[in-house]
Amino acid sequence: VPSASVSTRGRYVSRLDQLRARLAEEDAFGSSISSSTSQLPQGIVLPADIPSNRVDAYSNPTKPRWLKVVSAGDHSNITEFKKLQSDLRGLNLHTVCEEAKCPNIGECWGGGTATIMLMGDTCTRGCRFCNIKTSKTPAILDQYEPEKVADALSKWNLKYVVLTSVDRDDLQDGGSIHLAKSIVEIKKKVPELLIELLSPDFKGEHECIDRVLESGLDVFAHNIETVERLTPRVRDYRAKYRQSLNVLEYAKRQKSEILTKTSIMLGLGESRGEIEQCLKDCRSVGVDVVTLGQYLRPTKRHLKVEQWIHPDEFEMWKQFAENLGFQYVASGPMVRSSYKAGEFYLEALLKRTRTQKESELIHSSAE
Repeated sequence: VPSASVSTRGRYVSRLDQLRARLAEEDAFGSSISSSTSQLPQGIVLPADIPSNRVDAYSNPTKPRWLKVVSAGDHSNITEFKKLQSDLRGLNLHTVCEEAKCPNIGECWGGGTATIMLMGDTCTRGCRFCNIKTSKTPAILDQYEPEKVADALSKWNLKYVVLTSVDRDDLQDGGSIHLAKSIVEIKKKVPELLIELLSPDFKGEHECIDRVLESGLDVFAHNIETVERLTPRVRDYRAKYRQSLNVLEYAKRQKSEILTKTSIMLGLGESRGEIEQCLKDCRSVGVDVVTLGQYLRPTKRHLKVEQWIHPDEFEMWKQFAENLGFQYVASGPMVRSSYKAGEFYLEALLKRTRTQKESELIHSSAE
């Protein structure tokens, strides 16, 4: 039986080999930029300057200064924060803001915006980055939840709401009927409210995806979460990289008028070449909006942070994604998939409208 010291030494050697391989790959990525630019489609430009100031989170476990946030109770609009919190408690509703320990909860709630989590607070999947409770047999669905959510939203005077949910692989329809009913009820109560659904993958079942697409939502979001290589380690075994891409592609093909959206976490050990490929993959299936943010470990039971990504690198990825053709890109250490979602939606919508008008003008001039 090997001693503990030998076992520990083996782990460090393995990690050192991984770091060497990643550095070699990233050096190759950086040196190939100028030569590869000519092979890209017209209008697509690779980043000119790759920031080299990533911080190894193993050597430096303390969060860097750019990850400091204002606590929930220190925002100027604390009254709105407390009102929203009270309303949610009274209706026994859940938010992903609380369940996932989102660092932006004070800012978003202080501005009267929250992401409502439907179908309970217990998920059938166990992704290694996520702080939401898991169980093979969650509680039965609350049949009155769609009406309760609609009633709550009718009182909050919002212009935009994000609905998300736990995964419910225990249900034959994956909960798609419940989600669709919730959106229909909300639109009945607040017709002008813009609704974004951060959707499960429904195991790729088209019938379930169709159900939510036909409910009246405005934005269909589904998170790719991480690069392809890391997906088996980061996400539940039922959540597959290609399956997520297929879900996003199918949604866009079925409802071209809605915006599609995804989110990527950085700092899990991905290389820059892998981030580039992930962004290209998402754009190739028609994704309109992408967000990139720093992975933060919710508890010691979850995956460790591999790297602290500097804000300069996030800015670089923003420019790169915009050059790929995404209508809106939010990229920064504290960005999360639902952060200021309404603001992102409106800007993306304005860009789309502007592009359509320019196209119409060019077409009419040609005639």
